[in-house]
Amino acid sequence: MRRSAAARPAAALAAAAVTAGLLTGIAPAAAAAPACAVPADHEIAEVQGTGDASPVAGRTVRVEGVVTADFQRSDQLRGFFVQDPTPDDDPRTSDGIFVYSTRDVDVRDRVLVTGTAVEYHGLTELSPVSAVDVCGTAPAIAPDNVRLPLEDGATRERFEGVLLRFRGEMVASETYDLGRYGEITLAEGSRLFQPTDGHDDSSRAENEARRLLVDDASNVQNPDAIPYTGDGRVVRLGDVTEGLTGVLSYGFDSYRLQPTRSPHFARANPRPDRPAPVGGDVRVASFNTLNWFTTLDRRGANSVAERDRQLAKLVAALRGLDADVVGLMEVENNGDTALKALVDALNAASGRSYAWTAHPYPGTDEIKVAFVYDETAVTPVGAPRSARDEVFDRPPLAQTFRPAAGGAAFTAIVNHFKSKGCGGASGPDADQGDGQGCYNARRVEQATAIAAMARTVENPLVLGDLNAYAAEDPVEVLEDAGLTSQTKRFVDDEDRHSYVYMGLSGELDHMLAAPALSRRVTGATIWHVNSDEPRFLDYNTEYNPAEFYAPDAFRSSDHDPLLIGLDLR
Repeated sequence: MRRSAAARPAAALAAAAVTAGLLTGIAPAAAAAPACAVPADHEIAEVQGTGDASPVAGRTVRVEGVVTADFQRSDQLRGFFVQDPTPDDDPRTSDGIFVYSTRDVDVRDRVLVTGTAVEYHGLTELSPVSAVDVCGTAPAIAPDNVRLPLEDGATRERFEGVLLRFRGEMVASETYDLGRYGEITLAEGSRLFQPTDGHDDSSRAENEARRLLVDDASNVQNPDAIPYTGDGRVVRLGDVTEGLTGVLSYGFDSYRLQPTRSPHFARANPRPDRPAPVGGDVRVASFNTLNWFTTLDRRGANSVAERDRQLAKLVAALRGLDADVVGLMEVENNGDTALKALVDALNAASGRSYAWTAHPYPGTDEIKVAFVYDETAVTPVGAPRSARDEVFDRPPLAQTFRPAAGGAAFTAIVNHFKSKGCGGASGPDADQGDGQGCYNARRVEQATAIAAMARTVENPLVLGDLNAYAAEDPVEVLEDAGLTSQTKRFVDDEDRHSYVYMGLSGELDHMLAAPALSRRVTGATIWHVNSDEPRFLDYNTEYNPAEFYAPDAFRSSDHDPLLIGLDLR
């Protein structure tokens, strides 16, 4: 059946034809040609061109093709994709294009579209559109089979607007904006790692070549129905999908696939209900709490309800760790108020007897580091120590512990080094372009000071959020001082990560022991309850659908906790 997508009067059709350059000095009524009777004046490949931008941008063109994807609803992209069923032979050009129009079409419709070729934030499209005529139904366009990385010389621009099927496994590598914008980052074959984290097969170029952003073909923020959350399951990083199919688009500085059928993710990375066993008679953990504040509207919760939700999750995580000593980061620096509230809730829920170590010099930052410990398992030896060195934004805390039942003592030194953010950075603290971010020079100074402190205490164990990945300079400073990373010793390389940033997994959190203590370490693990989970599961109430909250350990923070076992008998 032939139909026009717009049931417009003859005068309107004639006006559209004049706009398209079809009529010159002819009466409009007599010139109205049947839909699709007039041939296209450009192939789609000619509109796309061989470069990033259309060579005919700003001109009115008429193209013919088959609809491959229909995203016309008001909560979608308000348009559709068409593709030439007889593509040209130029591997540099794309044979698909986006049409910004809500004129009624269906997938497999053969259409003739008249509109202005434009570059909309980097996407070649037709907009505004003056006519969409449907000629009939065509055979379905078969997707191009591709694999990442693309073959040598191929670019993603070549596939803009084209229906694609990705061969092989695509692995979830980032879900940060899944709840906010319906976006998920995938990678071919395996998750993406930070190039400076010591993974042999990871480089910036290789990561970009394997990365694919998958969108939800929607312009809605905070969608009511979050993708990939059906059947009570929420996609985790490391989960796998195959046969991924959709049209490649572009927007917000990234190529993005708009799926034409919803991907199904196999649970390749199931949730760990408990940390892996680490053995030993004393267990020590490191945990960044993601701004545990009792004061509202600062860096943590904005309401009493949020604070209660956050506390419930933190307590669940600490109970799951079941550690005898825990080094904490990002605790509100308001005396002992926030720390006491956390310990009181933990004791009430666990039945254990946790206490905290008073920080002798917590500094002036809004957050501080802290220790909590089970008084029935370990006993503090001597007074806690810190450092007044101005190199520390958040001064470290050192405390010696001995098993309550007797045994060797060890000294835990908890840290939270300067972050990689570039605010105020200059000179050697500016980003040096080596992948280590801003303030690397400051972190090296902090690591040097901690290495010196470690030489003055018994059986040092340096732990905390060092804001440095495992192959970066600050960690190497500590290793050169004779300290050994326990996660590098005991955790498989593919599981050695505690944080995800911009789709790249890496280990910002560390536990390093001096030789004598390292010989007493019985095991180490990273409990992946946070970094692999989407952030809409956290305690925040704004934007997060209520049905996804649970008072459990999952997404209790954005950092995963670390845990080691010590044989101190």
